[in-house]
Amino acid sequence: MKSVKVFQYDAFSKEPNKGNPAGVVLNGDDLTEEEMQEVALKVGFNETAFPVKSDIADLRIRFFTPGHEMNLCGHGTMAMVYALKTSGQLGDKTDMTIETKAGILPIKINEQSFITMKQAAPQFKEFNGSREDLASAIGLTEEEIDAELPVLYGSTGIWTLLVPIRKLASFENMKPNNELFPTILKEMPRASIHPICLETYHSEADMHGRHFSSPYSGTIEDPVTGTASGVMGAYYAKYIKTDFKDSLNLVVEQGQEMGKDGRVTVHVAKAEDSYDIQITGNAVFVREFEVIL
Repeated sequence: MKSVKVFQYDAFSKEPNKGNPAGVVLNGDDLTEEEMQEVALKVGFNETAFPVKSDIADLRIRFFTPGHEMNLCGHGTMAMVYALKTSGQLGDKTDMTIETKAGILPIKINEQSFITMKQAAPQFKEFNGSREDLASAIGLTEEEIDAELPVLYGSTGIWTLLVPIRKLASFENMKPNNELFPTILKEMPRASIHPICLETYHSEADMHGRHFSSPYSGTIEDPVTGTASGVMGAYYAKYIKTDFKDSLNLVVEQGQEMGKDGRVTVHVAKAEDSYDIQITGNAVFVREFEVIL
């Protein structure tokens, strides 16, 4: 038997048990890939993060759902960097790079311990499936999908299907049937589904979202999703606020239907033929526990 110490940090909130919980295991180099996966399964959060040595960046972070390894995780990154910073392991460092399966990404930490991470260049791909079946899979009718905006797969590191919803009221009624997702998402059967809306609970927020996991992840819903918030910013710039000049800042809210109430700041800047996407968030320590392998 082997004991592994796990720290829970909640990202995108300063209040414990709000935002999005992530498991943080600080001795990643002592674990095999199989052990990391077992820890993530036993922890049961949407993601557990493990730092390991990197030859090409300051740090490599590996992210595991209960079901498989992920290329990138926004809230797991926030939790890990905050844990390393507040425990003194980063010293005075405020700029660093992290190696992920989505590429090498720069990180900045400000004096209030807000963390800004750059995401991968946004990509979009068409969804050619049935909107009626898609709506049904999340407990809605097709009429609740906004017909004036595109339903698209989007990625700034992780692929998700962005589904524009006309009214905020629809979000309370959503009931995902995750097992159906692969049959509907024929182009990308392993993608998650991310409904979005321009109506919000908070007046300072620009967009609202929910995030329903791929059934391969071993989870149902993600409370506050950093990678999906980043691609929401790119979607907003490309299809909604198309007349902005050089850059824009958005506040994305998520988790309210789950009692989590998290917020992510998304920075969008025009780049050649694309956008540079950064997200800013924070984290808070919640508890420490052990997992036995």
